[in-house]
Amino acid sequence: MSNQSVRLDPSLMERATIIAKALNRTTPKQIEHWAKIGEIMEDNPDLPYEFVKQALIAKAELEAGKLEPYHFD
Repeated sequence: MSNQSVRLDPSLMERATIIAKALNRTTPKQIEHWAKIGEIMEDNPDLPYEFVKQALIAKAELEAGKLEPYHFD
């Protein structure tokens, strides 16, 4: 992973710091999260945010081995 300095608006940094603290993330991880969500939403403008959020949760659960296969009867 590449480390690079980026200048961000101070008010964005302040909001990210507050939200990061509430969600037990670091400020950089919060900004990465927002960037990831933004990229997904731009690539899929017809999908609602809640759908994208649940898809990311499901992907994390799958990667953690917490999902069971669904069998159609």
